[in-house]
Amino acid sequence: MKKALIIGGGFAGCSASHMLADSGRWCIDLVEENSFLGAGVRTFWKGGHPFTFGPRHFLTQNEDTYHYLKKYCPLRDCSEHQFLTYIEQDAAFYSFPIHKDDIAKMPDRDIIYRELENAELANKNVSFSPSGGVVSGGELLNADNLEEFWETSVGKTLYSKFVENYNKKMWQVDDNKVIDNFGWSPKGITLKEGPRESWDDAISAYPIAADGYNQYFDLATENVNIFLGTTIEKYDIPNKTVVINSEKKKYDVIINTISPDIILEGVHGELPFIGRDLELFVLPVKEAFPENVYFLYYAGKEKYTRIVEYKKLTRQNLDHPTTLLSIEYPSENGKHYPLPLKAEIAKAKKYFDDMPDGVFSIGRAGSYDYGVDIDDCIEQALEVSEQLK
Repeated sequence: MKKALIIGGGFAGCSASHMLADSGRWCIDLVEENSFLGAGVRTFWKGGHPFTFGPRHFLTQNEDTYHYLKKYCPLRDCSEHQFLTYIEQDAAFYSFPIHKDDIAKMPDRDIIYRELENAELANKNVSFSPSGGVVSGGELLNADNLEEFWETSVGKTLYSKFVENYNKKMWQVDDNKVIDNFGWSPKGITLKEGPRESWDDAISAYPIAADGYNQYFDLATENVNIFLGTTIEKYDIPNKTVVINSEKKKYDVIINTISPDIILEGVHGELPFIGRDLELFVLPVKEAFPENVYFLYYAGKEKYTRIVEYKKLTRQNLDHPTTLLSIEYPSENGKHYPLPLKAEIAKAKKYFDDMPDGVFSIGRAGSYDYGVDIDDCIEQALEVSEQLK
C-alpha cells in the first residue's frame, strides 16, 4: 500500500483524506498543527450558540460538488441570504452587491446617476464580467487595478462609498491601485437589479447539524493516521521526506494545504497573508439583524469589516433569549487571506514550479488564491485523487 502525507487538516486536507482513503489503496498520515480538524470552518460554542471563525456558508455553482458534500453533511438551503453594507456618510444600510433600486435613496443620487450614465456611454458595447475584467468584442479586457475597475464600472461616488475604504482595511493597504489582481471582486456583479438575495446565481447552503461541518471532518478522516497539535520539523520536498515527532518519514505522495513557502523553506521569499482577529459577544435579545440578513459589512473608516449573527446562519437555538455575534478586524494574526497582488502570485508560482511529481498544493493557502472557497477545496481534492488513480 502506498503512503500519502497530507499537510493541514482544514477542508482541503480533510477532503483529500476522504477521497484517497475511499479508494482503499493508500496509507495516509495527516498532520495538523491545531488540536482540532477543520481550521476556520470548525464549529465551537459560546453562550449556548454554535459559531465558526466568521461565516462559513457553502457556495457553489457545481451541483456535483454540492451533492458530494450533502451526502456526508446534510445541508439546508440559504438562498434567502442578503448582504447589507453600512455607509457612514449616508447613515444608512444598503444592499450589496450595490443594488440599482437603492440609488434613489442616496442623498447624492443625482451625481451617481450622472456618473453611471457617463460610465455606460464610455463602456458602450462593453459588459463587465464577475471575474474582474470587461468583455468587449468577445475579448477580455482587464482594468489595471481594483480602483480603476470599480470607478470605470460604477463611477467615483459609488466606489468611494462602498469599496474604497473597505478594501483598504481588508487588505491593509493605503492605495487600492496596488491591488492588481481582483478576480475575487466583487461579491457578484458590480451593480445589481432584481432580487436582493446575494447569491441568486449559485447554490448557497449551510449544515443542518448543530455542530456544522464537524461530522464531515470526522467521517473524512476516520481511516487516516491523524497527528493533531503537530508541526512538521523538517521538510525535504524533492525527496518527499519529512520529520514528524523526530521521526524521518518518506512518502509516495504529498498533498499540501498550507502556504507553499513553508514546505519549501522560503527559498523565493515569504508569501504574505492578511489575518483576522475575531471578537465574540452575546446580546440579550432573540435576534439583532433584519430578516434574512446573516451579516453586515462596514465600508467606512471603522477598523472592523464585518459583524455576523450566527443563529441566522446556523438556524440553531432560534428561540434562545440571547444571540451570538462576532466582529472581525483585519490583522497580522494568522495566514487567512493570500494577498491579491500579481507579484506575490508570481512568487507563489515559483514555489509550485519547484514541486516535483507527486507533490500537490491545494486549498486557499496551498493554492495561494483568495478566491478558493470550500467548494474549490473539494474540487481540487477530487482532481488530485483522480490523477492518483
